[in-house]
Amino acid sequence: MTAAGPSATPPVQRAPDGQHPGHGGRLTLWGVAIVIIGVSVFGGRQEPDTTPAAPRSPAPTAAPARTQQAVRALPRSTPTRLSIPKISVDAPFVPLAVGASGQLEPPPAAETNLVGWYAKGVSPGEQGTSIVAGHVDTATSAAVFAGLYELRRGDRFTVARADGRKAHFVVDDTQTFAKDDFPDKLVYADRGRPEVRLITCAGEYDRSAKDYTENLVVFAHLV
Repeated sequence: MTAAGPSATPPVQRAPDGQHPGHGGRLTLWGVAIVIIGVSVFGGRQEPDTTPAAPRSPAPTAAPARTQQAVRALPRSTPTRLSIPKISVDAPFVPLAVGASGQLEPPPAAETNLVGWYAKGVSPGEQGTSIVAGHVDTATSAAVFAGLYELRRGDRFTVARADGRKAHFVVDDTQTFAKDDFPDKLVYADRGRPEVRLITCAGEYDRSAKDYTENLVVFAHLV
């Protein structure tokens, strides 16, 4: 499956470069610039011996004007577990990094109940846009984000964090984008409040490319 990148780095096309204090990464996503990862974070239906399609390296882009925050951002903290009651998701997190190829590496292909987050980007609940990716399926079965397409505006999910706090999010929108025309700025930009993008693969499965043709992106904000 393929996903998109983090707020300071989107999952699909490019990898973030700025960095947040506290967790490795060079992300500057709070103010002047935002690094984006790109359209395809990793490929869908991953096989253990298959190299996933990854995002392009990040390019800085001006962050949009800060809007008034209804909720105070949380300090940086490693996410530990994602809970989405509507689609029965209860999965641990694994940090994701950008590999030598310049692509965001996916969670282990054999793990069907595991989500990853761009560890050099924004952490869920922190100011900016955090990127969370998961497989839609594997070579043998459905995976953690198989039901992600069911989420609708108003649905809620929670991210448990290493600092003992829980970050609660509400879904704003769900959209599907072609991987070869992925809107980096729309997906990864800092909207002036704590947000999260849940990303997975969608569309048709291209057997020759061993990847799906689209990315499904869930847009959500901290409440």
